[in-house]
Amino acid sequence: MITCLADQLKRDEGFRAHPYTDTVGKLTIGYGRNLTDVGISDLEAQALLATDIAMAESDLEAALPWTAGLDEVRRGCLLNMTFNMGVGGVCQFKEMLAACAVGDYSGASQQMLASKWAEQVGPRAQRLAIQMESGQWQ
Repeated sequence: MITCLADQLKRDEGFRAHPYTDTVGKLTIGYGRNLTDVGISDLEAQALLATDIAMAESDLEAALPWTAGLDEVRRGCLLNMTFNMGVGGVCQFKEMLAACAVGDYSGASQQMLASKWAEQVGPRAQRLAIQMESGQWQ
């Protein structure tokens, strides 16, 4: 029954990858998920997060293949930044990336903190700069 019902609802609701306002003013996504009243569960949020992390990893490796050779902690720093601003945003950090690529993690950290991004995200930038320099998760 669930498969038949799911097929029916997919047909009747239609799929929308981006949020939209339905006919009664409710913010909706997917196959009629009412975000206004229902939202998403923690489990759904974790599934979305895992998908988004995988996309960030793929984007980062495609744009900057050398990052695959970084240790997990420093690569995590770049992935966090990619998640936050997209790979295009990370690629704007030319001096930070150049320092990171040659193992100058102190220089990379300084470049991170000297950016407009650091002003915008505050404590996040501070933590990630420490992570970049120290090689320890923050």
